[in-house]
Amino acid sequence: MLWVRFFCHLRERIFMKKIGLDVGDKTIGVAVSDPLLITAQGIMTIQRVGIRKDTTKIIELIKEHDCDTVVVGLPKKLDNTDSIQTEKVYEFKTMLENKLRSSGMSQIQVVYQDERLTTVMAEKVLINADVSRGKRKKVIDKQAAVLILQSYLDSL
Repeated sequence: MLWVRFFCHLRERIFMKKIGLDVGDKTIGVAVSDPLLITAQGIMTIQRVGIRKDTTKIIELIKEHDCDTVVVGLPKKLDNTDSIQTEKVYEFKTMLENKLRSSGMSQIQVVYQDERLTTVMAEKVLINADVSRGKRKKVIDKQAAVLILQSYLDSL
């Protein structure tokens, strides 16, 4: 009986993906984990419209990809203090959690992941992959979301 419970718990954990977000003023980079929680893949960059519509789009992606956790990159300063952007991300997370509750999805966990230097690292990855400057601009936020989510997955 214990093995059955363990297997059910493991099965539930394995098939629930995680979604990672790099929340910026103009765009939100989005990445999703594989079902085994080993790797993160960038899936899209959302053009920001307004916090209500943006959170609605995130909820649609949570449903579409069958996710149980949202990992939001937290843009702290290098000295670990909050910035103006950090405050905006706090507001975004609060709005997302409220919208999840009102949508009957309060079981979805929303967590922060330190994102210091992820955009710089994403830029280096894209440069090393010989991606042109114009194309880098279009995918940098998605790549930053991959790094945020991958960092979270590695910490599990």
